[in-house]
Amino acid sequence: MKTLKFGGTSLANAKKFIQVSSIITNQIKNDQISVVLSAPASITNQLEYAIKKCIKKNKVPKKKLLIIKNFFFNLINNIYLLENRYPEKKVKTKIIIQYEKLNDTFYKIKSLKSCPDNIYAKIISTGEILSVQLMKELLKINRHKIITINPVKLISANNNYLNAVVDIKRSKKNFQKLNFSNINIILMPGFIAGNKKKEHVVLGRNGSDYSATILSICTNSHICEIWTDVNGIYTGDPNIISKAQLLSEITYQEALELAYLGAKVIHPASIEPLKKYNIPCVIKNTNNIQHPGTIINSKNKKNNEKIKGITHLNNIIQINIFILKNYNIEKISYKLLKYLYKNNISIYLYNQSISHNRINFYFQKHNLIAIKNKLKKIFNIEIQKKILKSVILLKKLSIISIIGNNIKNNNTEILKKVCSTIDNFNNKILFLSYNISNISLSIVLEDQKIIKIMEKIHNLIITKIIPINIFLIGIGGVGLELLKIIFMQREILKKKFIQINVNLIANSKKYIINKKNINSYKWIDQFKNSTKIFHLKHILELIKKNGYLIPILIDCTASQNIANQYNLIMKSGFHIITANKKSNSSQLSEYIKIRKTANKYNRKFFYETHVGAGLPIIQNLKNLIDSGDKLIKFQGILSGSMSYIFGELDNNITLSKATKKAKKLGFTEPNPKDDLTGIDVARKLLILAREFGYSLELADIKIEEILPNYLKDINNKKIFLSKLKKIDHLFIKKVKQAKKEKKVLRFIGTIKNNGKCSVQIKSVNNQNPLYHIKNGENIFVFHTKYYQPIPLILRGYGAGNNVTASGIFSDLLRIVL
Repeated sequence: MKTLKFGGTSLANAKKFIQVSSIITNQIKNDQISVVLSAPASITNQLEYAIKKCIKKNKVPKKKLLIIKNFFFNLINNIYLLENRYPEKKVKTKIIIQYEKLNDTFYKIKSLKSCPDNIYAKIISTGEILSVQLMKELLKINRHKIITINPVKLISANNNYLNAVVDIKRSKKNFQKLNFSNINIILMPGFIAGNKKKEHVVLGRNGSDYSATILSICTNSHICEIWTDVNGIYTGDPNIISKAQLLSEITYQEALELAYLGAKVIHPASIEPLKKYNIPCVIKNTNNIQHPGTIINSKNKKNNEKIKGITHLNNIIQINIFILKNYNIEKISYKLLKYLYKNNISIYLYNQSISHNRINFYFQKHNLIAIKNKLKKIFNIEIQKKILKSVILLKKLSIISIIGNNIKNNNTEILKKVCSTIDNFNNKILFLSYNISNISLSIVLEDQKIIKIMEKIHNLIITKIIPINIFLIGIGGVGLELLKIIFMQREILKKKFIQINVNLIANSKKYIINKKNINSYKWIDQFKNSTKIFHLKHILELIKKNGYLIPILIDCTASQNIANQYNLIMKSGFHIITANKKSNSSQLSEYIKIRKTANKYNRKFFYETHVGAGLPIIQNLKNLIDSGDKLIKFQGILSGSMSYIFGELDNNITLSKATKKAKKLGFTEPNPKDDLTGIDVARKLLILAREFGYSLELADIKIEEILPNYLKDINNKKIFLSKLKKIDHLFIKKVKQAKKEKKVLRFIGTIKNNGKCSVQIKSVNNQNPLYHIKNGENIFVFHTKYYQPIPLILRGYGAGNNVTASGIFSDLLRIVL
């Protein structure tokens, strides 16, 4: 025997009824089949709505009942169109009889001005009864031997009309009296049972799964199949978690925790009986019949230690009961739990603290009135004697639960990610609990941004995707090249579980934004058409709204204003990667403050491209210092633009022409004057000196003057380049003199061990490692305690948009790898 259960979505229309009948017919070739049917989708909700309307308006809801009747008539008509042997008139007669019964029942409700639970139970299970009647006639067409069983007579339950609990042993005895040997198909409406008086009761909302479990036990089925509209059980609700993964198998206990703590795929009451009688359960999809689905069984063969899912409950209420010291808290706890169990009220978390003399428990909002009213009665004596000090109520809470075998022993990394995510959304953990069987971790928090929090946690601990959210300011040459690299490498990094999302692209005037990801193909047009005015304050507020886990602001500007706000940016939650040297070459006090802020708020502050563009100078330098190395002397060519310009001077190209060529190639600063004044090299030298621990200001760097004052005062780039010709003759003379000495001119930065720094033009011979540096190359020659007499030399291209962009991208990867 095999038991199949079909939910409401599997019976939503005529095509699906035909499909379900085909599934049943195909299965009887190998097995006897017992079948449980739910009401077609939304019918039970409509019946409940009709009851509420009748009570509220004291009027029979004829329109609503007519809508329900017409739904079934249309369903029958459409089944007949697909299968012309279907006895539509006969089935419609049954619908009319049921409709008239409903009508009479609603007149009773009207006269009573209320709906007793026993009547309520009969009304809301009408859809299940009609589903069986429709399906029976459909299956009879092919002359299958079918029996319809009445669960009121055979499924024995307690007296709770709306949320009954089944007596399985007694029900099993009832079935032993029946003979199904000549029957192909047993049909039973789900959701329904009978109490000791053989009165009609129901098994709680979505109780048809529970019915299927009971039927599979009572018919000695070797398997129970729950047919629904998804391929099985996922690691999260696929409707709200886009990266939810299908589970091929799961243990009874894990499935129970998932279902009880919020997952909607299977009713929690269904699982415990299956476990007790060791009947495997398969979740299958009527829309994808061939898919194997998810099997629930006693032993999980694959990935036993793997996290199996994340789920949530909202509309949670917390009640705190404070008890007088020295009073036995166990007595209070016993009375409370006895009441909750007796009234079948689910509590999701329960905690009693002897040290704090407090009990707190969590349940869903719909039970609030029952619990509040009863608490006063249950503890009337204790309240009068002032044994109970007070009861505090907390509303608008949610519970997020993570389910996986042996979760407590693997909790350090999980908790770290959970806490970080919740904190990023400005929510807070109110209570945290592991269940006794070490299968689930539940976190109580405020009921805000729960879906976003849950999706982030899922992606971090289950799919193990590291999300990086980029906010790029500055889309000049370097910024554009960086975007090309990001868009090119994005798919490759996905294989390493790194997901790079570009959320903002801005310049000094405007920006575009997408809270998920900016389209790599459309962004240029979007930016041209953007009317959003750039304002840093608005950008900083985005983290609080969207709870980004690793938000990174990348500064590809030369803006002093942006650099001045790095402390605020980090306090707002961003890590910073910057190509803007003004941050590290501003006042020493600001330089120190940025690092203190980064340390205090646990932010990364990376600036590898400040010196040497894409060369790994800063990181290597820090490694040396951390290992105890000391500087003896540094000498280097720190500017790719000046390397190129002075290399061109070797070839008898004039200074003005060499500068224009360097600018065209993207080697210079936005204004080449910054290169030729030596201020750009001075900033880099200052950064290096500060990294070595020298407390210097920019004014302490001695810069040899290249430009006369009248050129320094020109801010217009075109005018500056045209006037630069006036000093070409000076450099022609210097080059000639150097050649006479068999030397070349180089623009060199120097740091001495006493901290004195200088930037100057020097003539060097071919024995000096700086002699061959040209064409945009940089060279860094470190004489240190560890590197002498042979120095540590780092050499490579230190200019160009692509090189600088690759350096920024390397910093980006350092944040997560």
